[in-house]
Amino acid sequence: MAGTVLTNTGLDAFLDGTPELRDPSSVRAADAVLALLCLRGADRRSGLPEPSVELVRRLLVEDAPAFVYATPEELAAYPAVLVALTTRVREAGRLNGKRQARIVAAVEDIVPDFERAMKDAANYTWQRWYASLLRADGTDPADPAAVRAWLAGHDGVRPPDGLNRADLMNRTDVADSLLADALTGAYVREAESPSPAGPLLADADVSHGVAKLGGLLVDRWTAEGLSGALTGPYAHLAPGPEAFPHLVLADTLLDEHLNYYEDSSIPLPPPPMEAHEPQRSVEAGADLLAAAVEEMKGEAGGLYDGEAAHLLYALYQRGACAESVARRAAEFEDWPVDPRLEDAPVLVPANAPETYAVPPLEELSRLTGTEATEEARAALEPGARAMADTVDRLARTGMVFRTGDAFGLTPWGVEVLHYLLRVRWVAAPDGKETAAWDAPTVIAAAEGWSASAATRVLAEWLHAHGDSVDAWSALLGALGTVHAGTFEAAGTRALFGFLDPAAVPVEALRGALDDPVMGAYAYGVLRARGESADETLVPASARAVLVLDRLARHVDDRRTVLDTAAAGRPGGVDALVAEMAAVDPYLAERILGALRIPMPVTKRTNERARRRGRSGRRTR
Repeated sequence: MAGTVLTNTGLDAFLDGTPELRDPSSVRAADAVLALLCLRGADRRSGLPEPSVELVRRLLVEDAPAFVYATPEELAAYPAVLVALTTRVREAGRLNGKRQARIVAAVEDIVPDFERAMKDAANYTWQRWYASLLRADGTDPADPAAVRAWLAGHDGVRPPDGLNRADLMNRTDVADSLLADALTGAYVREAESPSPAGPLLADADVSHGVAKLGGLLVDRWTAEGLSGALTGPYAHLAPGPEAFPHLVLADTLLDEHLNYYEDSSIPLPPPPMEAHEPQRSVEAGADLLAAAVEEMKGEAGGLYDGEAAHLLYALYQRGACAESVARRAAEFEDWPVDPRLEDAPVLVPANAPETYAVPPLEELSRLTGTEATEEARAALEPGARAMADTVDRLARTGMVFRTGDAFGLTPWGVEVLHYLLRVRWVAAPDGKETAAWDAPTVIAAAEGWSASAATRVLAEWLHAHGDSVDAWSALLGALGTVHAGTFEAAGTRALFGFLDPAAVPVEALRGALDDPVMGAYAYGVLRARGESADETLVPASARAVLVLDRLARHVDDRRTVLDTAAAGRPGGVDALVAEMAAVDPYLAERILGALRIPMPVTKRTNERARRRGRSGRRTR
């Protein structure tokens, strides 16, 4: 049936008119290109699918990397087919010279993205992955008997570097759905508006089911007979969702991330260790952890057993540093825990009794930032013991530990959580990945992390870049430019306080003196270290930033701080307030409002007011 499905794409006519594209790899490319253009709704009235800039981009960077396998040497055939197709369609009177030139230019622009996407292991499906392996072994992809013989001799699933079996399964599931939707859409479209070139899909084709049709097409574009074999006698080589029960927990962790950040691409901090347990399967660990979490949801579970997945996510989100049972229980019990201590790391004692006990008053007060009493401690005890019981049940998996009041993830737990988060496309980089980021990227990410995680990762990033002047200069520059003019700008500048001022090279500090945001910070560090610095280089805007940030920290005596900073300044308080409003309108609005000082009207505040009026809500 494979040779009779989706044959009315103009392939024969195209090949007859392009003798230079008759080699096997070009024929395969032409078949895939014309078929996919047709499925995506390209006009076929000339007998050939007419490409457009939009269709070309979708084909090269979305569809081909999902459904087609080609060796690196064969990739050039795909843009060549598209360019030749524009010529054939123009000859048929369906394209003018300007439109053809625009499409050809788009193809040329997209080629680097196309080649990158085709080579990216993250885009592999089971079919594309096995096609790459059998081709590398010299198997003829056009010979279904040879393909089956290769599968029979294959010794098991070997995911590409950096991926797991579930990654291949997920990508395959998505690709199958996309192709099924394209086939269904094409059939409906043709039924509603038949093409003069004739039907693309017959009723008899669709009667076999779009999933089967999709498999037959993918076989033509990867290796003949591969899809049928992987859903039949060799299904064990391409397991489906049922083989990954831990994906339920992965979905829950994704929901946790979205509850925190509303975007799966916002990264979590990397763990402090490169965890790897070579004798333990990360998938088996994920199944074990998922089963434990599911069991704890039962009616007989403890007070906090239903929060098991949340606790696991929160531990990883902290940068995998240890947490306090009592502090976590206090948060659940609505204690007034000091927000500055919510993510503070907890020291893990060398040993402690197995039976849980709430920390003494002094330690409890230190952990929560409140003056605890014996009555409050006694009231917290039932909840803290219930929290400890939940942690202990998780600890039986070997992926969580508890020592006294401290609990956290074991190295195996870190590895399993890292896998579970990434398998559902949550941005969970490891240390090597964050070390490779540029300064703006690491600063943007660190702004949303706990102080301890941000401090550690920024230090690791600088160390990975040799603690050089260039690295420090880039980081200092990013502190003032990343999130500039947004609600997050103040939090980004606050990262300066997480850096070791004694470690900043003098050259980097002097180079930052004229920075319009961080210049005054750099000047202050130089003076504190006894180094010479030219104060005249510091812009007025940078001085205003420093004052504004001091006002944010000094809640009780803000007016005094403001008046002192404005003394002797040209224009006095009014000029300083105007400068603060211009450089950081979001923080300035909050601080000035508390001081009952009207916000100055500037070009930036006018623009913010217009945006707020259009959206009906305050912009961030």
